[in-house]
Amino acid sequence: MSCNCKECGTANCITMVPIFNSLTDEEMMEVASITTGKKYDKGELVYQAGDKHQKLYVIHIGRIKIYRISPTGKEQVIRVLGPGEFMGELSLFSSMPTTDYAEVIEPCNMCMIDGTKLKELMKRFPIISFKVMEELSKRLEQAENLIEDISLHSVEQRLAQVLLKLADSNGQVILSIKKGDFASQLGMTQETLSRKLTLFQDMGLIRQEGQRIIKILDLDRLNDIHMN
Repeated sequence: MSCNCKECGTANCITMVPIFNSLTDEEMMEVASITTGKKYDKGELVYQAGDKHQKLYVIHIGRIKIYRISPTGKEQVIRVLGPGEFMGELSLFSSMPTTDYAEVIEPCNMCMIDGTKLKELMKRFPIISFKVMEELSKRLEQAENLIEDISLHSVEQRLAQVLLKLADSNGQVILSIKKGDFASQLGMTQETLSRKLTLFQDMGLIRQEGQRIIKILDLDRLNDIHMN
């Protein structure tokens, strides 16, 4: 569903994005002038593998799941993005079709920046290019860290590590995505995740409260699993 700039807050959307926060107000408005807005419902695909979209997508409201599907049909979640984050950047620098799927997991207002015109702005404002490269470097590092974790650490170690990382000051973890997507991000199946959570609960390390809330009961022992 298309929407005008006022509805989707295109100008506000641009100011939220780190790659544009070094621009002046006038320069940001220039970016906004090549940006259109669109609303997506939960479950919709923004783009899919094989598309040649040539756009930079910026999330104003809502969340998007980026994933790939293996030849056997297995889904691998790569990342989950929220307000102020962007996707589709690889299509700006490659003529090859995308290999990812972008699915809406919470209703979204999306800002879409024309790729050809954005590249022209990059020539005029090199800081945008450097910011994009910086974000790509961060995402590459995250991917390499995940590969390292899967290669070097057990399922129990990876699960303990992410629970400790996500826990708030009260030791509570609130999953922002479905357990299946959470498992995929960790490089395991949902069945394996469920078994390991049940194991941790039986050991007295955690308590599961509903589908998306996990309470850490023994921080020290969970940390021992993560470190050993």
